[in-house]
Amino acid sequence: MHQLAAKWVVGLLKEKDIPFQICGGLAAKGYGAERELNDIDLFVPGEHFSSLVQAGQAYISKPATHYCEEGWDLTYVQFKYEGVKIEVGNADGAQIFDAANEAWVPLNIAFDRYKTVNLLGLELPLMLKEDLIRYKSVLSRPVDIDDIRAMRGRSK
Repeated sequence: MHQLAAKWVVGLLKEKDIPFQICGGLAAKGYGAERELNDIDLFVPGEHFSSLVQAGQAYISKPATHYCEEGWDLTYVQFKYEGVKIEVGNADGAQIFDAANEAWVPLNIAFDRYKTVNLLGLELPLMLKEDLIRYKSVLSRPVDIDDIRAMRGRSK
């Protein structure tokens, strides 16, 4: 099912010529993590966010708005395709909660820093491993710690 969902969202992004970057569990999988995926997480530049929301309108399961939850402070939309959640964040102004320092810090998504990896039958631009480890280290949720261990256990 994740493969169908990924093909759907990547199809929308390519059709609209929207740059994007895969992060979260799917990106961790590209660097060696093997846990089950909960959802598909990605970011798009702010200037493209509303056109993606519009294009995927029929599949919105959580409206595009600002959320501050679970260590994240950002604007995002959640789509549900074939039962799979796809969360697309607006990269502009996104922040994450630094668990060690108990403070919000900017999550700077650099769309020119990525590695293309074949996952779910698609060539996907993943957040660079060191950037992914950095943001997962800042968040330090149990799932992030597990992903970091898995990514460090295998170099790719």
